Amino acid sequence: MKKLEERILADGRVLPGNILLVDSFLNQGLDIELFEAMAETWYRYFENEPISKVMTIEASGIAIAALVARIFSVPALFAKKYDTLNLTSDRHQSNVYSYTKKKEYSIAISKRLLTEDDHVLIVDDFLANGCALRGLIDLVESAQASIAGIGIAIEKSFQEGPALIRAGGYNLCSLAKIASLENGEITFAPADA
Repeated sequence: MKKLEERILADGRVLPGNILLVDSFLNQGLDIELFEAMAETWYRYFENEPISKVMTIEASGIAIAALVARIFSVPALFAKKYDTLNLTSDRHQSNVYSYTKKKEYSIAISKRLLTEDDHVLIVDDFLANGCALRGLIDLVESAQASIAGIGIAIEKSFQEGPALIRAGGYNLCSLAKIASLENGEITFAPADA
């Protein structure tokens, strides 16, 4: 998505450790017009899928998921993060390792909110090593629901996550694909939409 790529080039900053900082418009400061354009792009890509829910993980994906859910006219859900591994049995749960925080935590969603009747569009801000996304996939599978598709704002194509997700046969639509962050320069690969 050209508009997202242009914004990344204008306002994104490359930090040590292959970190792309986009807090001014995606993670802390929220560019709602950009989010609406992203939601419209995903709508065009996934409009023939039988989507009943849009799901993400807290916190950065929530605003994006809300706008995507609005355009699909379906509810939005988000998996909550917990430090403890001892959660109640009324939740679907999975363990996730955070690449940026270097820490493992549990994610969970109520069994009342995610059921076998659901066709879920998973959306998130980043796909790098795939741990957070794999956790969301685990939650959907735990509910015996189906994954209608996966929408990612920024994919780090040079990390292992995108290849693993595609190898799993999921319908993945990444709006901006980063091919490299070497020497502090952002290089894009062709996006899915």
